[in-house]
Amino acid sequence: MTVTRFHDLPLAQRDREWDAAAADKRVRKWANAEDKPNAKYREAFSWYDADDADEFGAYKLPIADVVNGELKAVPRAVFAAAAVMEGARGGVDLPKKDIEGVKGHLARYYAKLGEEPPWER
Repeated sequence: MTVTRFHDLPLAQRDREWDAAAADKRVRKWANAEDKPNAKYREAFSWYDADDADEFGAYKLPIADVVNGELKAVPRAVFAAAAVMEGARGGVDLPKKDIEGVKGHLARYYAKLGEEPPWER
């Protein structure tokens, strides 16, 4: 189980709508991961279960979408992932050892947006 490496993705427009299911379809196509996840697909998430890395269900907290052929962090996705980390939508089941790493990953995108993550307010 592991926090995804920070890729410093460019940001999509702040007002871009977030639809996780639709984004996942685009990311799978972009990453050429329509049959099973790969390292490129992993870039769109904040966390994955390394023991099941070849299963789509192992990937949690999506933060990116393909915009004009480029993978970009979507601010609304980052906000949604942070809210889940704070317990929204029932929270997320992650190993305790990974929680701070995921928060750090998301906090770096908040910094790019010039904001503080909710757990620092």
